[in-house]
Amino acid sequence: MDINQAEKRIKELQEVLTKYGYEYYVLDKPTIADSEYDQLLQELIQLEEQFPQFVTPDSPTQRVGGQVLDGFQKVEHSVPMLSLSNAFNEQDLRDFDRRVRQAIGEDYEYVCELKIDGLAISLRYEDGKFVQGATRGDGTVGEDITENLRTVKSIPLKLKENVTIEVRGECFMPKKSFEELNKQREANGEELFANPRNAAAGSLRQLDPKIAASRNLDVFLYSIGENTLPQIQKHSEFLNYLDELGLKTNKERRVCPTIDDVLRYIEEWESKRPDLPYEIDGIVIKIDRFDQQEKLGFTVKSPRWAIAYKFPAEEVETRLIDVELSVGRTGVITPTAILEPVRVAGTTVQRASLHNEDLIKEKDIRVGDYVIIKKAGDIIPEVVRSLPEKRSGNEEPFTMPTECPECGSKLVRLDGEVALRCLNPKCPAQIREGLIHFVSRNAMNIDGLGERVITQLFDNNLVQDVADLYKLEYDQLIVLERMGDKSVNNLLNAIEASKGNSLERLLFGLGIRHVGAKAARILAEQYEHIDHLMEATEEELQSINEIGEKMAKSVVQFFQLPEVKELIKELKDLGVNVSYKGPKVTSSEEIESPVAGKTIVLTGKLEQYSRGEAKEKLELLGAKVTGSVSKNTDVVIAGADAGSKLKKAQELGIEVWNEDQLVEVIKDVNM
Repeated sequence: MDINQAEKRIKELQEVLTKYGYEYYVLDKPTIADSEYDQLLQELIQLEEQFPQFVTPDSPTQRVGGQVLDGFQKVEHSVPMLSLSNAFNEQDLRDFDRRVRQAIGEDYEYVCELKIDGLAISLRYEDGKFVQGATRGDGTVGEDITENLRTVKSIPLKLKENVTIEVRGECFMPKKSFEELNKQREANGEELFANPRNAAAGSLRQLDPKIAASRNLDVFLYSIGENTLPQIQKHSEFLNYLDELGLKTNKERRVCPTIDDVLRYIEEWESKRPDLPYEIDGIVIKIDRFDQQEKLGFTVKSPRWAIAYKFPAEEVETRLIDVELSVGRTGVITPTAILEPVRVAGTTVQRASLHNEDLIKEKDIRVGDYVIIKKAGDIIPEVVRSLPEKRSGNEEPFTMPTECPECGSKLVRLDGEVALRCLNPKCPAQIREGLIHFVSRNAMNIDGLGERVITQLFDNNLVQDVADLYKLEYDQLIVLERMGDKSVNNLLNAIEASKGNSLERLLFGLGIRHVGAKAARILAEQYEHIDHLMEATEEELQSINEIGEKMAKSVVQFFQLPEVKELIKELKDLGVNVSYKGPKVTSSEEIESPVAGKTIVLTGKLEQYSRGEAKEKLELLGAKVTGSVSKNTDVVIAGADAGSKLKKAQELGIEVWNEDQLVEVIKDVNM
């Protein structure tokens, strides 16, 4: 075969295999036998190996997974990927319907869709070709998982039209794939995935795309990023358009003229739910017309034109075999039910929360009882009630111990609390849990120091308190299990880098009772250096906005402890920063800037700042940054490719700035 014949045949095979793949993975209507498809694919692989100059990014052969990635790059969403507010019963839905009616009148319809239990993703196509895929992340910034998403066979690498578009949806693992994966992991002695959602998320965050390719993931697309399709007026029309492009949507959707029709749809799928080949955890209800969606707008966290109805938690019966006790970082003793394994909401459950001793007594839960369990929010298993009518007489009432199960210290119940606590600051369990908290993302954020590594360090007597983390050396770590040269150096570099964190991270990481991340920031900003905070009185602390009596008392008591004073001194000697490095934020009335007190919306792509950076700087200048344009908006800052928000601002006569004006405002003010 000469080069011209090869090029022609490769193109033919790419086109026909793309067509067959679409019919199989998207339409679920295969038109050829699997063996014939495999034979054609093998022919294409051989030809592309012989003539690599004709391999294209959208070839069916490019789904197997490329080289291992070093890490995931950050991706800023041009339009935030907001979460939905929840409804849990009929009244919640009728209240939602009433709010919609009050805002837009009587002429509207809903679109109902199954709420897929997976991982929210964004797919970007340019001129019809798949160029980028990202996770939702925090809604503003996600992670680039393009190479992993390329392996999902229901995601087309090339659309049927050469359009530039960003679509969003849910990547999930079908029930069958989940069961097969866990069987394989069990056979290999690996930890099982808790549910299909966790399995899908774990698969998409693998640095080796070949692992993602082996997991048989699937996808449903259901929304758009920035609305650049003026010819489409309704959400239902948009979903049909995605079908025309060759993208996979869920066909169980329905347009419902009234809230009563919505309720009937929910009732129908609540009963059909177990028969689906994938997990769903509710129904999503959206206003159909885009202009009405725009009129309803957004809150800070979610759109006002959509809501997610969550199915009631499934309740099942099993037997309580034992009660296990654990000690948290604050010394709280938590009882956990050990159960005969049972399937609940798509996963096998063997442990469930019992909360505290008072609840166990109130529900008369005994070891050996048959009990009803459910997953709160379809996530956390808990014991709902016991079934005393099924007792044989051999069941035993559970009594909380008087001594700590970890260190043997006497347990106490503080005034006004239901929990028993171990107050021994040297309790091994508290130290271990405190270390895990210290290195966590919202605290010192030490990458690579997860729960497993901390437990390993603790069990090998390498760390006893947080200061010991800064004394770790290469020779101590390299001998540990699963610790290679690269991982050890990365870990030591991450620990060293954390020394430069601003004071608020250290304060939160120290685990002072009642002091969360926000309070730690307030205290750090107010006192600027840990020495000043350590000298503060309760009265001084209470005079600070948002610092109450309990928190003030807790802070003073914490810093009076001799072991805490010694720890702070040790951290200073080890080079850990104890000063506040952030900007000094005052109320908007006290800030002298052109944007103080103004409500601002960012839209389009900014060149000099990420969306998050611009938002932070504007807020430091006293502005309020929101996600949607309304009559209350003072300024819209429009970057490149600004869409519907810019158009709405112009219609409402709102002042519009370009990025250069934003830069000038930030430069002119002392940050």
